[in-house]
Amino acid sequence: MELRYADFATRAVHAGRADFASLGVHAPPLDLSTTYPFTDLGVATDSLDTLVGGDATAPNPVYARLYNPTVGRFEEALAELEGAEEAVAFASGMAALTAVLMAVRQDGGHVVGVRPIYGTADHLISSGLLGLDVTWTEADAVAEAIRPDTSLVIIETPANPTLALVDIEAVVAQADDVPVLVDSTFATPVLQRPLAHGAALVLHSATKFLGGHGDVIAGVVATGEAWARRLRQVRVATGGLLHPLAAYLLHRGLPTLALRVERAQATAQALAERLASHERVASVHYPSLPGGDPHGLVGRQMAGPGSILAFEVVGGYEAATDVLRAVRLMTPAVSLGSTDTLIQHPAGLTHRVVDASDRKANGISDGLLRVSVGLEAAADLWADLAFALAAVGIGGDGRLGNAQGEVPLCRSVPRPSVIAD
Repeated sequence: MELRYADFATRAVHAGRADFASLGVHAPPLDLSTTYPFTDLGVATDSLDTLVGGDATAPNPVYARLYNPTVGRFEEALAELEGAEEAVAFASGMAALTAVLMAVRQDGGHVVGVRPIYGTADHLISSGLLGLDVTWTEADAVAEAIRPDTSLVIIETPANPTLALVDIEAVVAQADDVPVLVDSTFATPVLQRPLAHGAALVLHSATKFLGGHGDVIAGVVATGEAWARRLRQVRVATGGLLHPLAAYLLHRGLPTLALRVERAQATAQALAERLASHERVASVHYPSLPGGDPHGLVGRQMAGPGSILAFEVVGGYEAATDVLRAVRLMTPAVSLGSTDTLIQHPAGLTHRVVDASDRKANGISDGLLRVSVGLEAAADLWADLAFALAAVGIGGDGRLGNAQGEVPLCRSVPRPSVIAD
């Protein structure tokens, strides 16, 4: 009898390992084969037909674009953690989203989206590259945006980069029989499981928290069997299968997912509270701060506020640039969910492909910075942020301009000689 453990941490350690004992291994096996020999042409032909038709497995994998066992084990693990029937992994988060959009295109050429979402996802949906028409609307107006040819509703919660929360159950109720896709990358299955709230598909850029170490590009969709079959058909045809080495790294990282998310979340909470009272910070976006969760979703839909925060620096673009230039412990870089803390400028990078007026309308100002909190000590990260904020207004020559003249950086903004608890 197969045991099912209630605790997420236990399941994260053991998910996707059902065949390890029969294989006689302890670590996830890595199968790098591109092709698979056959001894019976009939079996190989039947296997090809079933895999092209969307089956998850077959007696003979035939060719690695159709199936890979290392990828399959990661998919099994992620499906268990999301409470899904199945999961389908792709070469990137954008490849996963593209496959969903291609799959729904046959159901109708219209999608409804709630902004903000990841900038490149916004661009793909809006660009017409896939022959789709999109209506962008507010979360409480999804019902009014639905048309007879609407094939999908897309939301991201927490939203990138403003951390706005969307009530999944409310959107699903408005969508009626139109499937809802939730990008749950920021939350991970540690904090949020959208399928339990009625969503049809859950999308992760697995590059982020699921990978967790900044060394893998991947995407995955957790869903029901019928949707998974459609997505695998697209993946077979387009060649979007996740590379087995990436799947190996993802599967290896899942046992520490809960620990990483919970540790980073505690630090993010501490940083958000301190940023909220800083004189050079105009606003802080974090779900657990006052006003950050108007619908009471933390504790009901999410188990916690997460480890991503965003804040707007007084002084706009130039001030944000100064902060990015001054940090020393944090890494100025896009992406998120890594063991080290990353800080980036959404308007200039991740959301640059979104029209400036749309960015502004959805709270993505030129002074907004997004921080993906890692596993460093909270005191060290705060010392780095405090120094960087104090450096706002300092020119490239290291001097602070003011009405009384220029003050040397070493006098006006002393760098901590030791960053410690």
